[in-house]
Amino acid sequence: MMLTKVYKFIIENNMLSAGDTVVCGLSGGADSVALLCSMVELKEKLGINVEALHVNHCLRGAESDGDEAFCRRLCSRLAIPFSAVSCDVRAYSEKNSLSTEEAARILRYDIFKDCSHGKKLATAHNANDNLETVILNLARGTGVKGLAGIPPVRDNIIRPLLSVSRNEIEEFLSERSQPYVTDSTNLSDDYTRNMIRHKILPLLNEINSSSVETSVRSIKTIREENAFIDSSVDEAMSRCRFGNRLEGLDAYPPVIRKRCISRLLAENDLPYSHKRLEEADHTLMNNGRINISGNLYLSGSNGSIELVTIDNISHSSELNIEAPLNIGINRIFENCELICEIVECDNLKKIEAVHKKSTFYLLDYDKINGRTVLRSRKFGDKIRLSGRNFTSSVKKLINETIDAGIRPTLHFIEDESGTIFAEGIGIADRVVPDNNTVRCLKIIIKRH
Repeated sequence: MMLTKVYKFIIENNMLSAGDTVVCGLSGGADSVALLCSMVELKEKLGINVEALHVNHCLRGAESDGDEAFCRRLCSRLAIPFSAVSCDVRAYSEKNSLSTEEAARILRYDIFKDCSHGKKLATAHNANDNLETVILNLARGTGVKGLAGIPPVRDNIIRPLLSVSRNEIEEFLSERSQPYVTDSTNLSDDYTRNMIRHKILPLLNEINSSSVETSVRSIKTIREENAFIDSSVDEAMSRCRFGNRLEGLDAYPPVIRKRCISRLLAENDLPYSHKRLEEADHTLMNNGRINISGNLYLSGSNGSIELVTIDNISHSSELNIEAPLNIGINRIFENCELICEIVECDNLKKIEAVHKKSTFYLLDYDKINGRTVLRSRKFGDKIRLSGRNFTSSVKKLINETIDAGIRPTLHFIEDESGTIFAEGIGIADRVVPDNNTVRCLKIIIKRH
């Protein structure tokens, strides 16, 4: 019975305490309606108060307003306090050069945060969603943390339905003759997650009809193992960290060393990737120095590594500048902007092929491997360009094609497998859009 599984999952993960108020994110869809109904049915047993919050994204006109009205009627029948907040996703998307999907997510979670101070915020992510997330992370490149899926608890956000499948949710609602609404956008394959939902999961079910249920156990095991690794990292950090220096880190295995370095960088708001952590670990074990961002370096010696500032290097093309690549406006050089936007590619034949003189560049967003970094040119840079079966020296290409005046401020983007974009030169062959591309990363560079 779904209700029993939800109760057990809440207790196992210490999601709620008696007296808590739970704000349920309520879209009107099957998952969120099941979340609200299950919380209402369990509120006496858990000793909690239940409220509902609806975010109207105003994207589907009368259909969006109809969803809000449905949620209001449902909460009235259940005698649950209800609130609704509207937001202009399209305007926010255009202003910040974001995809509609990403803009909606950001605004929704901002509203969730604003409306749940001092309360718990429950979202309706289920076991299917969790498996989709793991597959998506695996496709893009991930470690154990990515394979652990969606966390059951993060800050004040809880996810009571993570242990139950979509089939169990629909059965739960059917038993109660409880209707729900269907968002028309969820029936399309416009987004990568919907491709996984409508194509990959059905194929997995052909291999194992209980693949979603099996994934719940597997992800739980990975989550427990990831928690063990994290506890070992906690111990290593408590022993080795002295400010921005990690001493004696060489005594630990590679997985602990690299996670400690990633924490050091993250706590200083500095970018890193799988490749960068490998380089940092090599620096730790073999002595040396690598640039992280601007005038910040990781310096390794005698089994220790330290984040240091070096100011006596002139600001030139020899100094590597790096920052995490953001969807929206990026600035790593004065008087320059690199703007990123995720666009759905319904028909790539309508989009002009990217070449050196293009005013914008298009990369297949879902071919990008892991975390992306925007940076300046580095010594020894190479790239395998679209349509070529060999790797080219960036220095040679720049000398042949780029005006000397802008060479020091050329933009480069790398993912965890290497360089994927070089301004004025082109994009890597492995991220070129094709007929199977669903989303593109559109890059525009503006020089003032």
